[in-house]
Amino acid sequence: QVQLVESGGGLVQPGGSLRLSCAASATIFRFSTMSWYRQAPGKQRELVASIDRTMGTNYADSVKGRFTISRDDGKNTVYLQMNSLKPGDTAVYYCYLDVLRAWGQGTQVTVSS
Repeated sequence: QVQLVESGGGLVQPGGSLRLSCAASATIFRFSTMSWYRQAPGKQRELVASIDRTMGTNYADSVKGRFTISRDDGKNTVYLQMNSLKPGDTAVYYCYLDVLRAWGQGTQVTVSS
């Protein structure tokens, strides 16, 4: 029994920025690695970034230097700051609570002029 509520998606021009948020209802959030995935039309879902309990992070090569994942355990929330956005970043973005294997509903990010 967990809810993952995402927000922050939308339409942005190339080079712009967005910040995604995912708030979890479960206290177990603080004990879990959190991840962001994305899925573009016609492509498989791929891991974008993850952050563990000790704030250790990893990123897909395609977003290194542009995206930053962070978490606030007091708010049970994980964030994805996306800068220098490219059309290739267009996708539905999903947050994932690893310890419960729980997915958010997804939020659309569209990068176009």
